[in-house]
Amino acid sequence: MKPRLNLITLGVKDLKKSMKFYREALGWEPAKGSDENIVFFNQKGIILCLYPFEKLAEDAGLPAEKSSFPGITLAINQDSKEAVDVIFQKALKSGARDLIKPHETFWGGYGGYFADPDGYTWEVAWAPMWEFDKHGNLII
Repeated sequence: MKPRLNLITLGVKDLKKSMKFYREALGWEPAKGSDENIVFFNQKGIILCLYPFEKLAEDAGLPAEKSSFPGITLAINQDSKEAVDVIFQKALKSGARDLIKPHETFWGGYGGYFADPDGYTWEVAWAPMWEFDKHGNLII
């Protein structure tokens, strides 16, 4: 079997609050196996997991410290500028912090950044050069 990215786990301070944010901001519903200890969001091939921050650090054998920028961003790509604006505003109304409002980018696209309740950086973007398949998967 070839290595493949299957899970992205975010360590969160308040699991219920974070689950509520992702449900309200992005319309994602918890998947099978979610409970009061962990939440899974099935993204058609990649699972986004929410898990208590300190427990995740312990599981990885690391100290439970967090910097203001961990060197990673997560992205949601859309098929139009209007869709970017809709998701961005919905995220803000659901408790996200506005980092950079959607704007025309230097690379010819359109996008902006917000931080979720735990400070994870999310980009919402539209790129005219990218296409999606019939299932909504990005074709690169």
